[in-house]
Amino acid sequence: MIEAKGILAKYVQKIPQSILGAEKVNFIIEMAQQMPGDEKVELHKMINYVLTLMIEREASDVEVGGHGTDDFFWFRIHGEKVRVEELPRFNHLETSILIVSLLTNNQCKHLLVGRNLDFSYSFHYDVVNKNVRFRADAYFDLDTLALNMRAISSIVRPLESLGFHQNAIRMMSHNYIKFGLSLVTGITGSGKSTTLDAIIDFHNKFDPAHIVIISAPIEYVHISNKAIIRHREVGKDVLSFQEGVVQALRQDPDIIVIGEMRDPETILAALEITDTGHKVFSTLHTSSATESIDRIIAEVNPVEQERVRNRLADVLTSVVSQKLVPSVDKKRVMAKEVLIVTPSVRAAIKNDNTSEIYMMVVQGGPQGMITMEQDLLRLVKQRLITKEIALGYANNKNRMLQLLKAT
Repeated sequence: MIEAKGILAKYVQKIPQSILGAEKVNFIIEMAQQMPGDEKVELHKMINYVLTLMIEREASDVEVGGHGTDDFFWFRIHGEKVRVEELPRFNHLETSILIVSLLTNNQCKHLLVGRNLDFSYSFHYDVVNKNVRFRADAYFDLDTLALNMRAISSIVRPLESLGFHQNAIRMMSHNYIKFGLSLVTGITGSGKSTTLDAIIDFHNKFDPAHIVIISAPIEYVHISNKAIIRHREVGKDVLSFQEGVVQALRQDPDIIVIGEMRDPETILAALEITDTGHKVFSTLHTSSATESIDRIIAEVNPVEQERVRNRLADVLTSVVSQKLVPSVDKKRVMAKEVLIVTPSVRAAIKNDNTSEIYMMVVQGGPQGMITMEQDLLRLVKQRLITKEIALGYANNKNRMLQLLKAT
């Protein structure tokens, strides 16, 4: 840590005071590209030390650099952001140099153009004698560089351990339904990637299929078992989600996993390949099943919405919307809403009556459905969360109050 601090201080002194604003980042990138390999190794050792401490503290994220950090490293531990007081403080120029040292020349170009860069990072963690991976996002904060790194679990949770009804698992299974779109939705940090990896691992245990994963970045790396699994990272292995989806059609896939349907082009491409008889899994940043359906339709051009609504009704098979909720033991537990697309749900989507779907989920327990409020109530009854937390995280507050009063 001391040696790395000295390297960073040396490079800070080389930055002319006459260079202001974002031009400093340009200068830092040019300077870092000339940095000797042994100095980069020392900086990587330092970031690996921080990430090791992060793992030991059971933190999910670390924040580095930018004016917002007040020169501290910050961890998110069981949902709460905390300063890491035991680590030295680094000013925003030092952390900018540190961040750039993690990037390739090509990644630096993308960062300067897009002002944001998603990438992955890994190092060998001696305690478990294996590589551990992190999802990283570099971005600008008041003309300085900032970085978020999120730990990717080295263990995939069994799908059966996530509390899904057996029929919900069946609807997500490629063996049961060879085609169709299954969505996993939730806000950032809600465990979508964990659920998606559990679904992939579920198929990898028994399904002799070809699975193509398109993500930005690739998080957990699956080892082919019964299935052959391809990993294509956007920005490295493929230029965009849309191109990855289109190209996948020529790669003889059975299952295509799209890390995120983040634009109209990717949404339309996903619907098209599902229409061709493939099983597709993807994610959205939405908090309920109904909102997920409305979001997909609203994302496309109004001229296309009627066609997309009908196509979505035909191919959608299930939606899982989830949240990570603070538990009584100061950790977090998953609460979820599960929609199974029945003929009634399909008709509601086609007729633009998505407001009717919530009551279908309320009454759909035997088919494997559950509302967020029903699942929060389950967690309250199991004494895993408090009633106050259940109300705070409910999508439908009135419905949650009714359920809590009835207990």
